[in-house]
Amino acid sequence: MNTIYLAGGCFWGVQKYFEQFEGVAHTETGYANGPDQAPTYQEVCRNSGHAETVRIDYDEKVISLTQLLEKYFLVIDPLSVNRQGEDTGIQYRTGIYYTQDTQLTEIRAVCAEEEKKAGQPLAVEVAPLANFFSAEEYHQKYLDKHPDGYCHIPKAMLGR
Repeated sequence: MNTIYLAGGCFWGVQKYFEQFEGVAHTETGYANGPDQAPTYQEVCRNSGHAETVRIDYDEKVISLTQLLEKYFLVIDPLSVNRQGEDTGIQYRTGIYYTQDTQLTEIRAVCAEEEKKAGQPLAVEVAPLANFFSAEEYHQKYLDKHPDGYCHIPKAMLGR
């Protein structure tokens, strides 16, 4: 089992999107790579510096990190700074946060390919995971609880 942390705008849709793929064993919404203090959602919305992020535990024998990242780039605007869909602010930045240096080769290769497609530098932050704080329970699997909740990812891509 391996873990990657992906920030792709509002974490409700990012979590729902990745849960549908075979090999993804567990997801959790949270706040990453901000100050070393657990924030509340209200603090994150007031620019605490954390990114809305989804922890993804996956079986690399079923789905590779490269495959996960290729799926990630299908649902984000990799050129947008601090914005995805209608959501704006530093907490909606895009980021790939890794926990093992061995993941960096795959991350760099996928990002280089995406940058080539875009024809310009990506606005996706690539960094080691500095910290991750679990979001409040009402944010976990939010779109399962509220199927008509807002999401920047098209419903057809969420399997709903």
